[in-house]
Amino acid sequence: MTIPQTMRAAFIRATGGVEQIEIGELPVPRPGPTDLLVRMEASAVNHVDLFVRSGAYRTPTPFPFVIGRDLVGTVVKAGPGVAALQVGQRVWCNSLGHHGRQGAFAEYAVVPEDRLYPLPEGVDVKAAVSVLHTAATAHIGLVREARLLAGETLFIEGAGGGVGSAVVQMASAIGARVIATAAPSDAAWVQGLGAQAWFDYHAKPLYERVREAAPGGIDVWWDASGHNRFTQCLPLLAMGGRVVVMSGLQGEAAALPVGAMYTRDVSLHGLAISNASVADLARAAARINRMLAEGRLRARVGATYGLADAARAHAAMAAGAVKGRIVVVP
Repeated sequence: MTIPQTMRAAFIRATGGVEQIEIGELPVPRPGPTDLLVRMEASAVNHVDLFVRSGAYRTPTPFPFVIGRDLVGTVVKAGPGVAALQVGQRVWCNSLGHHGRQGAFAEYAVVPEDRLYPLPEGVDVKAAVSVLHTAATAHIGLVREARLLAGETLFIEGAGGGVGSAVVQMASAIGARVIATAAPSDAAWVQGLGAQAWFDYHAKPLYERVREAAPGGIDVWWDASGHNRFTQCLPLLAMGGRVVVMSGLQGEAAALPVGAMYTRDVSLHGLAISNASVADLARAAARINRMLAEGRLRARVGATYGLADAARAHAAMAAGAVKGRIVVVP
C-alpha cells in the first residue's frame, strides 16, 4: 500500500486539561531499524492516559505529543532489523504514549518490535483493544508481584471495573478461588467472569461476610476500589498473604496496621504498569494472547468514539460517564 506523508492525529502541545487535545495533521512517523509502522484500527482510553495528558504523571512528552496507550492495527512497514513480524500482519501494543514514546491516537504509529505482539486470528479488534491494558496490569500484579498460585484464594475489591474484571479472569485462569466485591448491577457480570463468591460493596458487615467465605484466610488481597481499608482487611489475610494496591494518584489516605503485617509475613505491593519492563509486558502478552484465542478474556465496551472526538473520550473517562471501556477508532 502507499503510505501517505501526513496523518490525522490527536495530540497535545502542552500538558493540561482536555482542551489541550488538538486534532490535526502530523507527518507520518518513520520506523527505525527495529521498529514497525502500524496503521491504527482501534485504541482505548485508560486512566493513566488522563494522568499523562494532564501532567499529573510526569513522563517525557516530546511535543507535539500524540496521546494514547493501546493500539490494535496492521503492520504497513517494517525496519530492516525486524525479525519476527511482517507487513500485513495484525498486531497490538499496550505501552505507547509514555516515556517519550508517541501514542496511538493517530492513523499511524511507530512501535518498537519488542513492544508489539501478533493478534490471534479471528479476535475482534474492539474486543481485543478493550482488554490489553487491564489484562496486562492483572497479569503483572498477580504473577510477578503477588505470585498467585492455583488453589489459593484471591479477594478483589472493585471487581466490576476494567482492572477488577481482568483480575477476576486472570486469577480464575491461574486456578485461584476468587472472592469479589462490586455493585449489585455488576453481580452477574463478575460471577460470569469466574468469581465464586460475590458481595455488594455497600453491604455491612462486609468483611465479616468475606471472612465467612474464606475461613482459611485470604492469600492475595487486590484493592482496585481505591478505598485501601487496611485496618479491616489485613486481619483477613492468611500467613504469608500478599496485598496489591493501585489506587491511582488520588487514592484515599489509609492507616497501615504494621503489627498485623509483620507477625504474619504479609507483604505489600504497589503496582503501576507504566513501570513494567519489556520482559514483563511480553510475558503478560503471551498469556493475554492465549486467553484471547480461547475466548476467555472479555471486557464491556461502553462507548466508541472517533479520533476526532478524542477530547470527548477523555472527558467521559474523567467524569465516569461511561460504564465499561472506552474505545477510539480512526
